Amino acid sequence: MKKSVILGTLTVAGLAAGMASAATLDDVKARGELICGTNTGLTGFAAPDANGVYQGFDVAVCKALAAAVLSDASKVKFVPTTGETRFTALASGEVDLLVRNSTWTYSRDTDLKLDFVAVNYYDGQGFMVKKDLGVSSAKELDGATICIQTGTTTELNLADFFKENNITYTPVTVADDSEAQRQYTAGACDAFTTDASGLAATRATLADAENHVILPEIISKEPLGPVVRHGDNNWGDVVRWTFYALVAAEELGITAANVEEIATTSTNPEVKRLLGTEGDMGAMIGLDKDWAKRAIAVSGNYGEIFAANIGESTSIGLARGLNAQWTQGGLMYAPPFR
Repeated sequence: MKKSVILGTLTVAGLAAGMASAATLDDVKARGELICGTNTGLTGFAAPDANGVYQGFDVAVCKALAAAVLSDASKVKFVPTTGETRFTALASGEVDLLVRNSTWTYSRDTDLKLDFVAVNYYDGQGFMVKKDLGVSSAKELDGATICIQTGTTTELNLADFFKENNITYTPVTVADDSEAQRQYTAGACDAFTTDASGLAATRATLADAENHVILPEIISKEPLGPVVRHGDNNWGDVVRWTFYALVAAEELGITAANVEEIATTSTNPEVKRLLGTEGDMGAMIGLDKDWAKRAIAVSGNYGEIFAANIGESTSIGLARGLNAQWTQGGLMYAPPFR
């Protein structure tokens, strides 16, 4: 019952925010700053560095958006949100958008009145255990204690998986990834479950990473992506197409290093439309001609952002997998810029 009340409250809040803030683009321009709801700290995706400056895969999307809208990638305020607070922060107008490993689901899209504008990471829920537990499959976790974040899809997925396999578990609820890591390493739970990318990010920060195993089962689909308030269609378009500019740039061979050169030398019609040397696509969404060029110049194309923050050469070590370009057997696919 409590969850129903919370969802109902969020629905009303979402409707109110949608009606009151149907011009987020204008608000961001007037403020001179983008307010991006992010994770409280997930290494590789969004976490403050030693100087307190947020870095990561999701952070790069926010910076690209700030460059597109405000011509300055540094004009971003990062607001950390937990699994339970993130959607309230968006619905209330505390943040302009969320870019923080949030799963696109039916109820979030409809009942919470939110719009997921794209998928920036295709993921799935997994389990991590200590090697000395002697477990090689999630189906062997009968009777286990499992650390799980509240306010997430992982709670429901976990219940479904154990029910389907006729096994039991005891949940150890946590507020965020950092608390989950503390509880898991302290032995408060036998296993930690979340998105597989999150498990890889957590393991990478452990002093004894080699002593922890991510089990083979992926028990759900977790399409993660940027979220905006329902009803603010123009702002949704700005966020959506800024992200797709990064995806298209990778397919078209445009990088942070060559974007200026390609803008002046390419004869490819789509490249010229994307980089503003032909037509005026920016005007269609309330931006100037160079919006996409600036977005790409910040941290590079989608592939560059992936490789630098979470790719196989980083401590997190994620392969592209489903997040490879469609031309490489993955699901990353930008609609045409025309």
